[in-house]
Amino acid sequence: MSGRHIPVLANEIVNLAKGCSRFVDCTVGDGGHAARLLDTGGKLLAIDRDPDAISVASAKLDAPDVKWVNASYSDPEALRAVRLFQPDFVFFDLGVSSRQIDTDSRGFSFRRDVPLDMRMTPSIGVTGADILNTTDRDGLTRIFREYADEPKAKRLANEIVRRRKVAPFETSDHLVNAVRGALGSRTGPADFARLFQAVRIEVNGELRALEEALPVVLDVLAPSGILAVISYHSVEDRVVKNRFRAWSLACVCPPELLVCTCRGRALGTLITRKPIFPSEEEVRSNPRARSARLRAFRKSHAS
Repeated sequence: MSGRHIPVLANEIVNLAKGCSRFVDCTVGDGGHAARLLDTGGKLLAIDRDPDAISVASAKLDAPDVKWVNASYSDPEALRAVRLFQPDFVFFDLGVSSRQIDTDSRGFSFRRDVPLDMRMTPSIGVTGADILNTTDRDGLTRIFREYADEPKAKRLANEIVRRRKVAPFETSDHLVNAVRGALGSRTGPADFARLFQAVRIEVNGELRALEEALPVVLDVLAPSGILAVISYHSVEDRVVKNRFRAWSLACVCPPELLVCTCRGRALGTLITRKPIFPSEEEVRSNPRARSARLRAFRKSHAS
């Protein structure tokens, strides 16, 4: 497969950023979106937890107006850098890049005999194999139910526990065979992609990082600044949607309270009441864009 990086919904991101001049790309990847933003003028803070991404993107974006942070966007180091940068446009492109998927040694793919690694920061933290070999039945059931919407999550968890007693999970073949053993021989690439993604989300703590980072980013965003997120998974999208909707409400008190005790004002407005999806033309040219959805929020003009 080609490792060529094609930024998803790039035109839509550029349109959202019109009038802004201090951009933060919290997941710079191979620098596709960042390059388009820099073309509009302004300065950029580029963040990524993958050192390979920083290397690739910095070679592409050889410009004096770019600052670099090699850390997860939820790490204190990254959040301090965002605060000091005083951005008016912050962008997240969640998930993994084409380069990461296409590099077998990184272990994000369900192609034959790929190591079950899945770490966005190589050599740091637990791997996908560690998760599959050590997590108990209930934990595995939760992972596949919550992160893959798998109705037979418990059956798959039982199959994994049974198989690892015979031999540890080490490669993609082991997980593919467990999926087929639990869910049937008619399972295919869509099932494997969904279930491998669930393990990857657990390995990298992706939902926890997103939950932690979003409110901090909103707090440091300039008045009338824009926060935009592209997600590829219903659970990620739900986190973003719920945050943006809550921020757009003047009152978030439980309905049984007779007197408002919350902030009593909206923190901004929804730019996208419904997510923006890639066009059919974009999906034809870049099939990996098919599950993408973009949401955006504008912070109140009053800080």
